[in-house]
Amino acid sequence: MTAIESPEQLKAMREALAERRPLSKRWRELHTLGQLIAVKAQLSSEPFEGRLADFPDAIVDAAPWHRDLAEQALEDIDAMLQPGLTALQAIEARGHDATAPALALWREFYNAREGLLGLVQSSTKASAE
Repeated sequence: MTAIESPEQLKAMREALAERRPLSKRWRELHTLGQLIAVKAQLSSEPFEGRLADFPDAIVDAAPWHRDLAEQALEDIDAMLQPGLTALQAIEARGHDATAPALALWREFYNAREGLLGLVQSSTKASAE
């Protein structure tokens, strides 16, 4: 395994990954994971509509650095949710209640997602000024 030697290499790797899994698909996948966690946290389901559904189209129109930040944030959220969901499943497999840790993970997901949604709002405000 080789180390990444430059920011350009890292950016090229991200772009290659983004080409394989478009932002809109990754966004929907994250929402699906979030819904699984919400169920474990005993929260009601959240419809994928409005600003949630519109995010991929809105971020395409955002400033380039907002798009780059959104791509990185999607990777970061996924990196948080995957092991978190695995941990919740392990807790349940042992016969324990996973509601409290699921709620904590849901809150982390929700706040990270709100930050992403804020990129669109701040980009819209900046272009309006």
